[in-house]
Order: sequence, then structure tokens, then C-alpha cells
Amino acid sequence: MDKNYIHPFLESASNVLEQVIRVRPTSGELEIKDVQYLDHHIWILIGMSGQMKGEILFGLPEQVALKIVSEMMGGFQVNELDDMSRSAISELGNMISGNASTLLYDRGVTVDITPPQIIKSIEHFDTQKAWTIPLNIKEVGEFNIQVLTN
Repeated sequence: MDKNYIHPFLESASNVLEQVIRVRPTSGELEIKDVQYLDHHIWILIGMSGQMKGEILFGLPEQVALKIVSEMMGGFQVNELDDMSRSAISELGNMISGNASTLLYDRGVTVDITPPQIIKSIEHFDTQKAWTIPLNIKEVGEFNIQVLTN
């Protein structure tokens, strides 16, 4: 598992989040951690194939997702994760992963991504380890990036 694979996702997430919610996140400590289920979290799962195989997980508390979606909706207050808000947060994962795959390509790594899936439970990841880095979004909350590569 090459830790350099997470950097394009970190760079992309920072850029996309800044564009979408107009706040530049700060990154926490890069670590290898067990992928764990957390209550009241949303997980955006995207598969990767090509020279980089594995999965990327973006994890965020439901309240953080609602704040981000509210900003994506032009400031309209979103209070529940309905179909529209799940679609918006899914698109956020797609934007981040698409930009990251372009950054990887520019660095000589070809990767294809799957459409994002929103999942509430990551139980099938219980024993896997991932490169993990949290992004702290001022006045919004934490957004976690986890890269699981084969």
C-alpha cells in the first residue's frame, strides 16, 4: 500500500471542498488505520481499477454532510439526508475522485473509478487497513479520506 496514492485525493478533496463550500480545509495526520464503522456517518465508496486497484472511502458525520449539501444547494438549509441530498453528496465524491484520477494520470498512474455509492455501514471492511487522513473544515466538521489499495 503506497501512501503516495492518498496525496492526489487529499489535494483534490481540498480543492473541491474549497470550491463547493468556500472554506479551505486543513489536513490532519496521515496514518494507517483499521477501517471502522462509525455511528451516524455517511460513507461514499468509489472503486478503483487500472494501475491502482482498491477503493476510496470518504467518511463524514451526517451533520457535516448536511452542512456541505446545504452549501452545495446555494445556502438552502437541508435538514435530512433524502434522495436529493444523497445524490449531492455522492456527486461530491465523484468530483473529488475524478479530479484525483486526473492528478494520478498526470503523475503516470492510470486509474479508472466506479460511480460512487452511498453506504451507511462499512462492515465488510472490518479487518482492512487504509491510509487515512482527516480534513478539518472550519465551522463545518471533519471529512475523512481513506484509501484501500491492493
